[in-house]
Amino acid sequence: MSSSDILSRIEAAKHAVLAQTDLMHREFGRAESKWKSDGTRVTAVDIAISEGIFRELAAEFPEDQFFSEELTDAGEPIPVRARFSWVLDPIDGTNNFALGISHCAISLALCERGEPIYGVVYDLGRRTLMHGGPGFGMHDGGRMTQVANVPPHRESLIGLHSPADKSLMPMATGVLANFKIRGLGSATLHLAYVAAGMLDGCVDYNVKIWDLAAAIPLVRAAGGEVHFLNGEQLPMRQFDLKMKGIVYIAGNAAICARLRELMKV
Repeated sequence: MSSSDILSRIEAAKHAVLAQTDLMHREFGRAESKWKSDGTRVTAVDIAISEGIFRELAAEFPEDQFFSEELTDAGEPIPVRARFSWVLDPIDGTNNFALGISHCAISLALCERGEPIYGVVYDLGRRTLMHGGPGFGMHDGGRMTQVANVPPHRESLIGLHSPADKSLMPMATGVLANFKIRGLGSATLHLAYVAAGMLDGCVDYNVKIWDLAAAIPLVRAAGGEVHFLNGEQLPMRQFDLKMKGIVYIAGNAAICARLRELMKV
Protein backbone atom coordinates (compact mmCIF):
# COMPACT_ATOMS: atom_id res chain seq x y z
CA MET A 1 0.00 0.00 0.00
CA SER A 2 1.34 3.46 -0.86
CA SER A 3 1.08 6.55 1.30
CA SER A 4 -1.85 7.64 -0.86
CA ASP A 5 -3.78 4.66 0.51
CA ILE A 6 -3.26 5.96 4.03
CA LEU A 7 -3.99 9.58 3.15
CA SER A 8 -7.23 8.67 1.42
CA ARG A 9 -8.35 6.73 4.48
CA ILE A 10 -7.47 9.61 6.80
CA GLU A 11 -9.58 12.05 4.81
CA ALA A 12 -12.45 9.57 4.58
CA ALA A 13 -12.29 8.98 8.35
CA LYS A 14 -12.57 12.67 9.17
CA HIS A 15 -15.47 13.08 6.76
CA ALA A 16 -17.30 10.00 8.09
CA VAL A 17 -17.01 11.13 11.72
CA LEU A 18 -18.06 14.70 11.03
CA ALA A 19 -21.08 13.42 9.09
CA GLN A 20 -22.42 11.94 12.36
CA THR A 21 -22.02 14.97 14.61
CA ASP A 22 -25.40 16.54 13.84
CA LEU A 23 -27.13 13.36 15.00
CA MET A 24 -24.97 13.26 18.11
CA HIS A 25 -25.80 16.83 19.08
CA ARG A 26 -29.49 16.47 18.24
CA GLU A 27 -29.94 13.43 20.49
CA PHE A 28 -27.57 14.53 23.26
CA GLY A 29 -29.30 14.05 26.60
CA ARG A 30 -32.47 12.81 24.89
CA ALA A 31 -31.69 9.37 23.51
CA GLU A 32 -33.30 6.43 25.29
CA SER A 33 -30.84 3.86 26.50
CA LYS A 34 -30.69 0.30 27.74
CA TRP A 35 -28.17 -1.77 29.62
CA LYS A 36 -26.16 -4.49 27.93
CA SER A 37 -25.26 -7.80 29.54
CA ASP A 38 -21.77 -6.54 30.38
CA GLY A 39 -23.23 -3.71 32.47
CA THR A 40 -22.54 -0.92 29.98
CA ARG A 41 -25.12 1.44 28.53
CA VAL A 42 -26.07 1.66 24.83
CA THR A 43 -28.42 3.93 22.91
CA ALA A 44 -29.92 3.79 19.44
CA VAL A 45 -27.55 6.63 18.56
CA ASP A 46 -24.54 4.38 19.23
CA ILE A 47 -25.90 1.92 16.69
CA ALA A 48 -26.80 4.60 14.13
CA ILE A 49 -23.37 6.23 14.32
CA SER A 50 -21.63 2.86 13.93
CA GLU A 51 -23.74 1.99 10.92
CA GLY A 52 -23.33 5.40 9.33
CA ILE A 53 -19.55 5.57 9.69
CA PHE A 54 -18.92 2.01 8.56
CA ARG A 55 -21.36 2.26 5.66
CA GLU A 56 -19.46 5.27 4.31
CA LEU A 57 -16.00 3.76 4.84
CA ALA A 58 -16.90 0.29 3.53
CA ALA A 59 -18.24 1.79 0.31
CA GLU A 60 -14.82 3.29 -0.35
CA PHE A 61 -12.59 0.61 1.20
CA PRO A 62 -14.43 -2.73 0.93
CA GLU A 63 -11.24 -4.73 1.51
CA ASP A 64 -10.78 -3.33 5.04
CA GLN A 65 -12.04 -4.88 8.28
CA PHE A 66 -14.44 -2.98 10.52
CA PHE A 67 -14.74 -3.46 14.28
CA SER A 68 -17.23 -1.62 16.47
CA GLU A 69 -18.14 -2.07 20.12
CA GLU A 70 -21.79 -1.97 19.07
CA LEU A 71 -21.94 -3.86 15.75
CA THR A 72 -19.57 -6.75 16.33
CA ASP A 73 -21.00 -10.10 17.42
CA ALA A 74 -20.01 -10.92 20.99
CA GLY A 75 -19.20 -14.49 20.03
CA GLU A 76 -15.72 -15.76 19.20
CA PRO A 77 -12.83 -13.31 18.79
CA ILE A 78 -12.35 -12.12 15.19
CA PRO A 79 -8.79 -12.40 13.81
CA VAL A 80 -7.34 -9.25 12.26
CA ARG A 81 -6.43 -10.32 8.74
CA ALA A 82 -6.71 -7.22 6.54
CA ARG A 83 -3.84 -4.80 6.01
CA PHE A 84 -6.10 -1.97 7.16
CA SER A 85 -8.74 -2.23 9.86
CA TRP A 86 -10.91 0.23 11.75
CA VAL A 87 -11.79 0.27 15.45
CA LEU A 88 -14.78 2.37 16.46
CA ASP A 89 -16.37 3.40 19.71
CA PRO A 90 -19.37 5.34 18.38
CA ILE A 91 -19.93 7.14 21.67
CA ASP A 92 -17.25 6.83 24.30
CA GLY A 93 -18.94 8.07 27.45
CA THR A 94 -22.42 6.75 26.66
CA ASN A 95 -23.52 7.28 30.29
CA ASN A 96 -22.61 10.95 29.98
CA PHE A 97 -24.28 11.24 26.57
CA ALA A 98 -27.55 9.73 27.77
CA LEU A 99 -27.62 11.90 30.89
CA GLY A 100 -26.73 15.16 29.15
CA ILE A 101 -23.14 15.40 30.44
CA SER A 102 -20.95 16.72 27.64
CA HIS A 103 -17.81 14.63 28.20
CA CYS A 104 -18.34 12.14 25.37
CA ALA A 105 -16.79 11.49 21.98
CA ILE A 106 -16.85 9.58 18.72
CA SER A 107 -13.62 7.57 18.59
CA LEU A 108 -12.38 6.07 15.29
CA ALA A 109 -8.96 4.47 14.76
CA LEU A 110 -7.29 3.48 11.50
CA CYS A 111 -5.00 0.50 12.05
CA GLU A 112 -2.34 -0.98 9.78
CA ARG A 113 -1.54 -4.62 10.51
CA GLY A 114 -3.36 -4.19 13.83
CA GLU A 115 -1.39 -1.12 14.95
CA PRO A 116 -3.32 2.16 15.35
CA ILE A 117 -1.65 4.65 13.02
CA TYR A 118 -4.21 7.47 12.96
CA GLY A 119 -7.00 8.54 15.25
CA VAL A 120 -10.07 10.71 14.74
CA VAL A 121 -11.91 11.84 17.88
CA TYR A 122 -14.89 14.18 17.92
CA ASP A 123 -15.14 15.92 21.30
CA LEU A 124 -18.83 16.77 21.67
CA GLY A 125 -18.44 19.16 24.60
CA ARG A 126 -15.90 21.34 22.81
CA ARG A 127 -17.37 20.74 19.32
CA THR A 128 -13.82 19.95 18.23
CA LEU A 129 -12.35 17.35 15.88
CA MET A 130 -9.10 15.96 17.23
CA HIS A 131 -7.03 13.87 14.84
CA GLY A 132 -3.49 12.76 14.16
CA GLY A 133 -0.89 10.04 14.22
CA PRO A 134 2.88 9.53 14.19
CA GLY A 135 4.36 11.40 11.25
CA PHE A 136 1.21 13.51 10.84
CA GLY A 137 1.20 15.53 14.05
CA MET A 138 -1.57 16.01 16.58
CA HIS A 139 -4.38 18.38 15.58
CA ASP A 140 -6.77 19.75 18.21
CA GLY A 141 -9.22 21.51 15.95
CA GLY A 142 -7.13 24.05 14.05
CA ARG A 143 -4.06 23.96 16.29
CA MET A 144 -1.10 21.60 16.53
CA THR A 145 -0.43 20.35 20.06
CA GLN A 146 2.15 18.47 22.13
CA VAL A 147 1.92 16.64 25.44
CA ALA A 148 2.72 18.81 28.45
CA ASN A 149 6.52 18.97 28.68
CA VAL A 150 6.83 19.46 32.43
CA PRO A 151 8.04 17.15 35.22
CA PRO A 152 5.45 15.70 37.59
CA HIS A 153 4.45 17.92 40.51
CA ARG A 154 1.59 18.15 42.98
CA GLU A 155 -0.44 20.39 40.68
CA SER A 156 -0.21 17.98 37.74
CA LEU A 157 -3.65 17.01 36.41
CA ILE A 158 -4.14 13.26 35.94
CA GLY A 159 -7.20 11.71 34.32
CA LEU A 160 -8.27 8.71 36.38
CA HIS A 161 -11.29 6.45 36.82
CA SER A 162 -11.66 4.50 40.04
CA PRO A 163 -10.87 0.80 39.48
CA ALA A 164 -13.94 -1.36 38.93
CA ASP A 165 -11.91 -4.22 40.39
CA LYS A 166 -11.42 -2.97 43.94
CA SER A 167 -8.43 -5.29 44.41
CA LEU A 168 -6.58 -2.76 42.22
CA MET A 169 -7.29 0.15 44.59
CA PRO A 170 -3.76 -0.03 46.09
CA MET A 171 -2.45 0.90 42.64
CA ALA A 172 -4.61 4.03 42.71
CA THR A 173 -3.82 5.23 46.22
CA GLY A 174 -0.44 6.77 45.41
CA VAL A 175 -1.79 8.50 42.33
CA LEU A 176 -4.70 9.98 44.29
CA ALA A 177 -2.35 11.21 47.03
CA ASN A 178 0.20 12.88 44.76
CA PHE A 179 -1.72 14.55 41.92
CA LYS A 180 -4.86 16.50 41.15
CA ILE A 181 -7.43 14.15 39.62
CA ARG A 182 -9.97 14.56 36.85
CA GLY A 183 -12.54 11.84 36.15
CA LEU A 184 -14.46 12.72 32.99
CA GLY A 185 -16.34 9.49 32.32
CA SER A 186 -14.65 9.07 28.93
CA ALA A 187 -11.41 7.12 28.62
CA THR A 188 -11.00 8.37 25.06
CA LEU A 189 -11.08 12.00 26.18
CA HIS A 190 -8.67 11.38 29.06
CA LEU A 191 -6.09 10.08 26.60
CA ALA A 192 -6.89 12.63 23.88
CA TYR A 193 -6.58 15.47 26.41
CA VAL A 194 -3.09 14.22 27.28
CA ALA A 195 -2.24 14.55 23.59
CA ALA A 196 -3.69 18.07 23.56
CA GLY A 197 -1.66 19.10 26.62
CA MET A 198 -4.75 19.70 28.76
CA LEU A 199 -4.06 16.78 31.11
CA ASP A 200 -0.52 15.92 32.19
CA GLY A 201 -1.22 12.20 32.23
CA CYS A 202 -3.87 9.55 32.71
CA VAL A 203 -4.38 6.18 34.33
CA ASP A 204 -7.10 3.61 33.85
CA TYR A 205 -7.75 0.09 35.06
CA ASN A 206 -10.65 -1.36 33.13
CA VAL A 207 -10.72 0.00 29.58
CA LYS A 208 -10.96 -1.92 26.34
CA ILE A 209 -9.05 -1.46 23.12
CA TRP A 210 -11.94 0.39 21.44
CA ASP A 211 -11.78 3.01 24.23
CA LEU A 212 -8.12 3.73 23.47
CA ALA A 213 -7.36 2.85 19.85
CA ALA A 214 -8.09 6.28 18.34
CA ALA A 215 -6.36 8.29 21.08
CA ILE A 216 -3.15 6.21 21.22
CA PRO A 217 -1.82 7.61 17.91
CA LEU A 218 -2.81 11.10 19.07
CA VAL A 219 -0.56 10.79 22.14
CA ARG A 220 2.30 9.28 20.16
CA ALA A 221 2.04 12.03 17.54
CA ALA A 222 2.16 14.62 20.33
CA GLY A 223 5.40 13.22 21.76
CA GLY A 224 3.86 11.23 24.60
CA GLU A 225 3.93 7.62 25.72
CA VAL A 226 1.29 4.97 26.36
CA HIS A 227 2.26 1.97 28.50
CA PHE A 228 0.16 -1.15 29.10
CA LEU A 229 0.69 -2.58 32.57
CA ASN A 230 -1.13 -5.91 32.35
CA GLY A 231 0.08 -7.28 29.03
CA GLU A 232 0.90 -5.76 25.66
CA GLN A 233 -2.19 -4.98 23.59
CA LEU A 234 -0.70 -3.95 20.26
CA PRO A 235 -0.56 -4.80 17.50
CA MET A 236 -4.17 -5.97 17.79
CA ARG A 237 -4.29 -9.55 16.52
CA GLN A 238 -7.98 -10.11 17.20
CA PHE A 239 -11.04 -8.12 18.15
CA ASP A 240 -12.77 -9.58 21.17
CA LEU A 241 -15.73 -7.93 22.89
CA LYS A 242 -15.09 -10.22 25.87
CA MET A 243 -11.50 -9.13 26.32
CA LYS A 244 -10.16 -8.45 29.80
CA GLY A 245 -9.84 -4.85 30.99
CA ILE A 246 -6.65 -2.98 30.17
CA VAL A 247 -4.54 -1.24 32.81
CA TYR A 248 -2.49 1.56 31.29
CA ILE A 249 -0.74 4.88 31.90
CA ALA A 250 0.07 7.75 29.56
CA GLY A 251 1.89 11.08 29.57
CA ASN A 252 5.39 12.35 28.93
CA ALA A 253 8.31 10.10 29.90
CA ALA A 254 8.74 11.68 33.35
CA ILE A 255 5.03 11.47 34.18
CA CYS A 256 4.92 7.81 33.13
CA ALA A 257 7.98 7.00 35.23
CA ARG A 258 6.40 8.66 38.28
CA LEU A 259 3.07 6.89 37.74
CA ARG A 260 4.87 3.54 37.55
CA GLU A 261 6.68 4.35 40.80
CA LEU A 262 3.48 5.32 42.60
CA MET A 263 1.61 2.29 41.29
CA LYS A 264 4.55 0.03 42.26
CA VAL A 265 4.85 -1.61 38.83
